[in-house]
Amino acid sequence: MAQAQRITPRAKDFSEWYNDVIMHAELADYSPVRGCMVIRPHGYRIWELMQGALDGMFKATGHRNAYFPLFIPMSFLAKEAEHVEGFAKEVALVTHTRLKATGKTGAGAVMVDPTSELEEPLVVRPTSETIIYAMFAKWIQSYRDLPLLLNQWCNVVRWELRTRLFLRTTEFLWQEGHTAHVDEADAEREARTILGVYRRFAEEWMAMPVLTGVKTESEKFAGALRTYAIEALMQDNKAIQGGTSHNLGQNFARAFGVQYQTAAGGLEHVWNTSWGVSTRLVGGLIMTHSDDNGLVAPPQLAPVQVAIVPIWKSDEERGQVSGVGGQVKADLERAGVRVELDLRDNVKPGAKYFEWEALGVPVRLEIGPRDLAAGQTMLARRTGGKAPTPIAGVVAAVITALAEIQRGLLEAAKQRREQASIRGVTKAQFIEFMKGSGGFAYGGFCGGGTCEMEIKEQTGATIRVLPDPEFRSREAPKTCMWCGKPSVAEAVWAQAY
Repeated sequence: MAQAQRITPRAKDFSEWYNDVIMHAELADYSPVRGCMVIRPHGYRIWELMQGALDGMFKATGHRNAYFPLFIPMSFLAKEAEHVEGFAKEVALVTHTRLKATGKTGAGAVMVDPTSELEEPLVVRPTSETIIYAMFAKWIQSYRDLPLLLNQWCNVVRWELRTRLFLRTTEFLWQEGHTAHVDEADAEREARTILGVYRRFAEEWMAMPVLTGVKTESEKFAGALRTYAIEALMQDNKAIQGGTSHNLGQNFARAFGVQYQTAAGGLEHVWNTSWGVSTRLVGGLIMTHSDDNGLVAPPQLAPVQVAIVPIWKSDEERGQVSGVGGQVKADLERAGVRVELDLRDNVKPGAKYFEWEALGVPVRLEIGPRDLAAGQTMLARRTGGKAPTPIAGVVAAVITALAEIQRGLLEAAKQRREQASIRGVTKAQFIEFMKGSGGFAYGGFCGGGTCEMEIKEQTGATIRVLPDPEFRSREAPKTCMWCGKPSVAEAVWAQAY
């Protein structure tokens, strides 16, 4: 129990629990640079697996990867007024190109060389719409060049005052897709297609159920016509925005002169979309599935899917169980399973169990002398349950267990979400709900910004989405749950990260 006792229980302090899980699973650590994090190998492997899955989905829908500069001329941001206003408080600037030695020691040993000041400051990429569409203006000439479907994997910097590992850091990793289309209908199809990709990834790979829908005017991306989002509910009943897909209309095309010659010979501005998910998804994975013993990783994204722990007392037994363990490992690897064989001599079996548990490994195989005599191994699931499994059929049993764990995590998360959701909420119920356990609250919305602002100020809740038809209540609300005016849409409110 020693390992588990070092993790703060969720019920005691969810925030501390979250940090403890990250530290014990060795996912990330705090950086010497304030607001930034170091992603450790175990955490980065989760991100690599996420990248691989998403990258395949993007390419299957016709997108190609490219890379654009980290630095953006400051004047580029100023070309689209709403965009610059949305990011003005978050950008970091490069104003000089070098330092010079002062002859002093310590912190004063170097200073900015005043002669190296740039004629125009450079913005460190907070997002890439402006520089990408400047390039689109060079590349797009004709309707034959459209649609142009690009994606890039990169880092971005947004100067955050309050940071949390994975959830909100000054620098983070993400992908950002950028596309150009002949008309609004094609751009709208693209934005909705990517929303579907994000939902499928969240549910099939992360086992994280999400709502989809459109953001309100106050919550949409700066410079967009419409913003669509996937929203998930964490175990503390706070929401997390897992990804966004924006129909940008022609705003950026007009700002950067991105035009194409139509089939009829005229000139038209293109219609753009942009969309992205980030390392925030790792935080969402942690908070969706993990428990008081540490990380619970869905098998599809677990860096190690199976840990084999041989058990021995003598050198002879060590040779026997490690030999069988090595063969099982080879068989599993041939079946495409990510597996580790734990042959450490200086760690007791019980301590190994706790370590692999804290790392979130879905399946553990224990092989001792008695197991060998019985021709079996003990198969333990991270989500609970332990049973003997014949060694001859262990590969099939492991594959079955991994699939069942993946499905079980998604179903459990769906059940938690629905138990923490209320529909047809009244103002009094809503206030009480947000003061208490919280969760997703469905209710009528008048469409007014005043109601949104008052709700946020008084309860800390925001409209996560105006949900797509699949997620709406059976009966459409007739009045706004806050002000009582006629409702223009059903909204889903929650307190959020």
